[in-house]
Amino acid sequence: MPTLDQLQSKFAIPQIVHFEAGEGGLTRMVVTTGAAEAHIYLQGAHVWHYQPEGQIPVLSANSKSWFEPGKPIRGGVPVCFPWFGQRADDPQAPNHGFARLDPWQIESVTQTGTDQVEIILAFFADHKRHEQWPHKFELRHRVTIGPTLTMELLTRNIDSAPFTYEQALHTYFSVSDVRNVKVHGLENTFYLDKVNVDQPIQQLGTPLTFTGETDRVYINTQATCILEDPGSHQKIAIEKSGSNTTVVWNPWLDKARDIPDFADDQWPGMLCIETCAAKADAVTLQPGQEHALRTHIKTIPS
Repeated sequence: MPTLDQLQSKFAIPQIVHFEAGEGGLTRMVVTTGAAEAHIYLQGAHVWHYQPEGQIPVLSANSKSWFEPGKPIRGGVPVCFPWFGQRADDPQAPNHGFARLDPWQIESVTQTGTDQVEIILAFFADHKRHEQWPHKFELRHRVTIGPTLTMELLTRNIDSAPFTYEQALHTYFSVSDVRNVKVHGLENTFYLDKVNVDQPIQQLGTPLTFTGETDRVYINTQATCILEDPGSHQKIAIEKSGSNTTVVWNPWLDKARDIPDFADDQWPGMLCIETCAAKADAVTLQPGQEHALRTHIKTIPS
């Protein structure tokens, strides 16, 4: 792992990008453009904070999150790979895969406009993870920070045989109160309800609202979601591509109390709307093939 001085020397951009010891001493990149501020932890290529200039933070940061080597960071945008949730054939494997548990390499930091920066981080197959997932791959996370936030996971099969994987950008959005927000764009879409029954249910032709624990896997949808939050006088548009699955999650009070790295009182202030390739939407790559999973997030003042 490079030192802070080495990272500063190679990748810093004066007044725009610098590196520092973040929470728990983990290395993070701080990006400040004329349009937004963002923090990215190298562990898990984790976008922790994004705040457009003059606006409130877009991402929810959980105050009880672990910031320890080898443990997941809760809040912001965890990267899930190469499986989503609990691994079906190995319940002892880490939830959401191992890509969020290890440091990633920085490949490039580029100023792409007067108020925009593009960062590419990379994660490669290694001996430590071979027993958990014996395939050769290259995984890159391209993060573009400016007036909007774009995140793109690029997965390449460099093995001699095909493999199948799941992945997600597990985005935690900050809301004023989840009980008062609406999510548009999933009307009439079928979903798997992990709280009640694990069989397809069709949502009504009205926006999604929240009155209790919610854990829904919306299937066969490429729709843009609009998160409407009257309490913050703001809407957030979540566009995506390379994904036919959208997960919507909030643990509510009882479940939040059962999660050791989730503050008991912070569930009203967050809502996950996740861009996924999971379940029946898992991706199979032939040798040499690449797949891009992309989400584009922009705020719409109301």
